[in-house]
Amino acid sequence: MSSFDLSKIKSLAQWRAIQADLQQAVRDCLGPVADPPRSLSYRVVSEDDLPSNVRRQQIAFILPSEETVVGWLFLPDGKRELPALLCCHDWVPQGKDEPAGIDARKYLDFALYYARNGYVTLTVDNIGAGDRPLCREGGWNRQAFEEAAPGHTLAGKMLEDHRAVLSLFEECSAVDTGRIGVVGHGLGGFNALLLAAFDDRVQVCVASCGFTRFETDKLPGCWPSDPPLPLWPVRREDGSLPEFDWEHILALAAPTATLVITPNAVHANPKSCQKAVRLADRIYKLLGAQGALDQYCYNTREPFTHESREAADDWLERWL
Repeated sequence: MSSFDLSKIKSLAQWRAIQADLQQAVRDCLGPVADPPRSLSYRVVSEDDLPSNVRRQQIAFILPSEETVVGWLFLPDGKRELPALLCCHDWVPQGKDEPAGIDARKYLDFALYYARNGYVTLTVDNIGAGDRPLCREGGWNRQAFEEAAPGHTLAGKMLEDHRAVLSLFEECSAVDTGRIGVVGHGLGGFNALLLAAFDDRVQVCVASCGFTRFETDKLPGCWPSDPPLPLWPVRREDGSLPEFDWEHILALAAPTATLVITPNAVHANPKSCQKAVRLADRIYKLLGAQGALDQYCYNTREPFTHESREAADDWLERWL
């Protein structure tokens, strides 16, 4: 039995006794993840005014890895001290343009939608998407990735980049930096949860369709695309799985208010997510954060729905 068995944790002292070792176990699988800069400057490449009094800026900034990246920053006009949301995109070739509403599936225009509802929002490309394509034609180009991010896993690189990008909010005068959240669907949900677990600046997380527990995952450590996308080496050389699973990542996010959205009709194993939430909730309660971890399930085959958006809206309004 795992030394990180959350069902055996009965007190806050027991949790504190394993927390550092658990975090290190996850980091060992993620590989190197550099600490974020205190702030990250950016320049405005272009801007335009959209309906509903929203200004959209195309911005460019330089990551600590010295790569120049472009993103979309949305600002409710003329307002200050606003909550901010980093909107993580799914594994789609258009990358940041989906949350920006430029090339989006229904209800996945998170950055545009939430800017119209009073949040400063930001969306940037993951490595391998949008303006950072790494020659995706024919599948994931592992060699190109290893040359671009030597020694990194894809999951670790995305976490490192997203942590750096959060620092960009420090340079945005419209943002209340004590009120930062993250939202994502699919691979964006995966990234949102890792960011909540490893960056204390995140106060609220909404993650849709972001994980399956390794124990029940047919390809643990890979994103279920065609072909599968290798994220991080959670399966050991002897074929065994690590001592942690997704309930442990959720527990590391505590007490960050986290909503897990699960489409039962699409997800390969929705009960897997339910188990992870149930086990992690024990840690939330020990930390005095009862109610700050929850799950919303729906039964249609759409990736995101009007009802799941309403659940996300309510969660963000309540906690951010």
